[in-house]
Amino acid sequence: MLPLAACSDEGRLVLNTATGAHTFNVEVVDTPETRARGLMFREELADDAGMLFDFETENTVSFWMMNTLIPLDMIFIGADGVVKTIHVNARPQDPTSIPSRVPVRFVLEIPGGRSREIGLEPGDTVEHPRIGAGQ
Repeated sequence: MLPLAACSDEGRLVLNTATGAHTFNVEVVDTPETRARGLMFREELADDAGMLFDFETENTVSFWMMNTLIPLDMIFIGADGVVKTIHVNARPQDPTSIPSRVPVRFVLEIPGGRSREIGLEPGDTVEHPRIGAGQ
């Protein structure tokens, strides 16, 4: 298992919700190879950890859970840092396509159910050096 990023600026991401600011340590993936592998084969993910997929431009994207061993929430984020859609508790090993439904630049994967626990909703904002004003 590969370790997630240490708490550097690149690894620190904040989700701003009605319940407050929630900090996650994220691993950033921004190449076709690292995006394709994602969190496949990982057996655990800490409650405050995640993976940020950077697609460099806004497009409609689609994910699946093949070879992913843990449930995940997928948070689809525009280049402006606004949460567009959320898919809660994607099932491990499920080959069903999970589309963004709208163009997004980023997708954040966090442990399944965490987005509900922190009260994350579409329209909430994300802070990270690559996102919005942080770019």
